[in-house]
Amino acid sequence: MSGILAPHIAVTGYGCVSAAGADSEAALNTLNGAQVHNTLLGASFFPPSFTSPCFLAQSGSPDTFVCLSDIRKDRFSGLNRTIRLALTAIDEALTKAGLSVDELRKKCVGIALGTTVGCTFHNESYYIEWKTGKEPDPVVLETYLSSNLAGCVQNILGVQGPRAVITNACASGTDAIGLAKSWLEYGLCDIALAGGADEISRIACHGFKSLMLVSDESCKPFDRDRRGLNLGEGAGVLVLEKEKQAISDNRKIVGWIRGYGIAGDAHHPTAPHPRGKGLQLAVSKALKDGGVPVKAVSMINGHGTGTPANDRAEANGIYELGFAVPSMPVVSTKGVTGHTLGAAGGIEAVFTLLALNQGELSGTVGCLNSDPELPFKILAQGESAVLKGRVGVSQSLAFGGSNGALVIEGTGK
Repeated sequence: MSGILAPHIAVTGYGCVSAAGADSEAALNTLNGAQVHNTLLGASFFPPSFTSPCFLAQSGSPDTFVCLSDIRKDRFSGLNRTIRLALTAIDEALTKAGLSVDELRKKCVGIALGTTVGCTFHNESYYIEWKTGKEPDPVVLETYLSSNLAGCVQNILGVQGPRAVITNACASGTDAIGLAKSWLEYGLCDIALAGGADEISRIACHGFKSLMLVSDESCKPFDRDRRGLNLGEGAGVLVLEKEKQAISDNRKIVGWIRGYGIAGDAHHPTAPHPRGKGLQLAVSKALKDGGVPVKAVSMINGHGTGTPANDRAEANGIYELGFAVPSMPVVSTKGVTGHTLGAAGGIEAVFTLLALNQGELSGTVGCLNSDPELPFKILAQGESAVLKGRVGVSQSLAFGGSNGALVIEGTGK
């Protein structure tokens, strides 16, 4: 469906939780202040040999919920951390949209959420006990079998509509927003909650460590001395509606999802194409979907993990697409959140919208000296840029060579 002919998909609410803050405003202050809140996890979570800092989210609880406060408290019992993070972001998003749970239940609500682990890797104890001939506690297995993120959220909210969990590695959150956009365009739902959520996982952390992609110091996206990524956790969610419906229901529009694109590298199981070929195709599709020319883009929120291969491939892809860099600034926000895996696309879509509405972009935390081998200079820590427009791109590069991109427009509100 062409973005020019499709109905405009409005953003009427947004919420996020991460190490950068317990809500969107706190996160924006952290970004603008270049603050880093990561920590070494104790032996109760990791063996002492794991020396890389991680970014833990400042998660909320049902006692602090605003919009979800009327939901029976027993519905929140026994939830894993990923679902709690998602609900924290959803509560903020619905509150900002001025949508009550009662109003939601009168509409067809789509729920598209991305995740990579969703708590399902925290079952080592069950496997170890089973393998050694013991009878493991079935609670661990029951938690695993009941951890469908979208299904749990739908049940807690008590709404009806399409639902999907996207597990496309680090592009999951971005792809979930793109899927929700298509649901609205084809009239499959009235409102959609879309984004991503992920908690810290021991297996994921050790997996990245085994691939030698983890830094033992705070990550430095696009910096000449970068040594790898830090893992993080969190959630980012948008409330999406058709523009006409949002206006009809007197909801304030804070932005639009103009376009979405997805494409594969077909290059390597973990490494991106050196010239970012799949990324170029995904961004091109997103721009075409939204009817947005390259010159109309005023900023790019890059994937920017801090690994040498990712940052180099991403910068090459951006440059070859013909963006007017560095006058059109490029940043990464993972210096304050860590790499939140399936949540990254959702959190970074929120950050992109915040920057567009602020009209100013803060530099990449951790990037003190933009790598001179990149084809252009990254907006570094301590720098800022006044944006020349209200349209930005948020992009994700995932293991397996999958790339996703969103074209987002702010309203300045």
